[in-house]
Amino acid sequence: MNTLILSTFDISGGAAKAAFRLHHGLKKIDINSRMLVQYKTSSDSTVIGHKNKFEKLVNQMRPTLDNLPLKFYPNHEYATFSPQYFPDFIHSKIKHLSTNIPDIINLHWVCGYLKIESIAKFKQPLVWTLHDMSAFTGGCHYSLDCDRYLKSCGACIQLDSKQEADLSRWIWKRKAKAWQNLDLTVVTPSYWLAKVARQSSLFKNYPIKVIPNGIDIQKYQAIDKNIARKLLNLPLDKQLILSGAANSSYIRKGMHLLEKALQHLRDNKNQVELVFFGSFSPKKEYKTDFKCHYMGNLHDDISLALVYAAADVFVAASIQDNLPNTVMESLACGTPCVAFNIGGMIDMIEHQGNGYLAQPFDVESLAKGIDWILSNSYPQKICDRARKKVEQEFNLELQARRYSQLFSEIINQKNS
Repeated sequence: MNTLILSTFDISGGAAKAAFRLHHGLKKIDINSRMLVQYKTSSDSTVIGHKNKFEKLVNQMRPTLDNLPLKFYPNHEYATFSPQYFPDFIHSKIKHLSTNIPDIINLHWVCGYLKIESIAKFKQPLVWTLHDMSAFTGGCHYSLDCDRYLKSCGACIQLDSKQEADLSRWIWKRKAKAWQNLDLTVVTPSYWLAKVARQSSLFKNYPIKVIPNGIDIQKYQAIDKNIARKLLNLPLDKQLILSGAANSSYIRKGMHLLEKALQHLRDNKNQVELVFFGSFSPKKEYKTDFKCHYMGNLHDDISLALVYAAADVFVAASIQDNLPNTVMESLACGTPCVAFNIGGMIDMIEHQGNGYLAQPFDVESLAKGIDWILSNSYPQKICDRARKKVEQEFNLELQARRYSQLFSEIINQKNS
């Protein structure tokens, strides 16, 4: 069986990392998997990037050109919105794969790569792994409080639009027209995303399966906390709260809620310190009474595993999320997690088992969860359960075998 995974990136961003991990998981169980990406940054020879100078130039220009329609909505408030109208080279690229033409194509985060109409032109069966809501909305990646994707979008809140016939309606109509007869199976990593996809007007008639993402449990595992802290030059005598520091203006990630929750823990400021990794420095954008350690952008598995292992608790304050890698990575390293009781968090975090699920979006409840972890009388029991959860339900081989079985069923059905 020859499989081809399509993704905008190979290792940049959470969705890309999940696709890249699946690619390697499939190879480990002897599936002939290749990955075709728009932007290649890894050195993996089985990942195919665009080498042609013209294609590289167009790809560099693509984000700017594809986002031109957003210029008509200067007050749009969301970080990511995908018109997907700009032409791509995907079909000619697949034709030039020469040998091992794929039997099945697995789409991942392709909204920055493929034009909407291109997706309807594949001859192979499609398995589309969703990493957010963008495939079945009029362009937004997370709808937040909006449910207009249940019908036909329009008057988009995130575009600050009052017009029914706006950009989101145009994008939705293009998807509805192009995707009427796709040979498509949808896969979601979380039960929450499966539920909203089944409710959507665009995907309600397609089969939807839930296959959680997997992680290499050899790369992400429990490490002695003191050793990890010494290697990272973090204090040995403090309790450490860890969080991934996304852009502070990115409301969905809930960093503003974490900031408020920490105010309820001020009595512990002499015993507790904060550790952040990600795209911005909290020293510049974060107001807190706690001492902060900023680790920068961490891309390699070893550094990430060390940071998770060094912490006493990982906090993900997202107000809407699928199955975030950060939570899974933290649990795999034996570090319990605190999050709101939303989305895919429910699939990974067992309330007062391997972490704490706070009431959405109650900052006092979030603070209570953090304090419950830090003051627990049996911390090792919680850490052990965190690791066990990933070993049992989110290991990479289990994910790969589930995909392999699904691919085989689809191919056999097509050939019968």
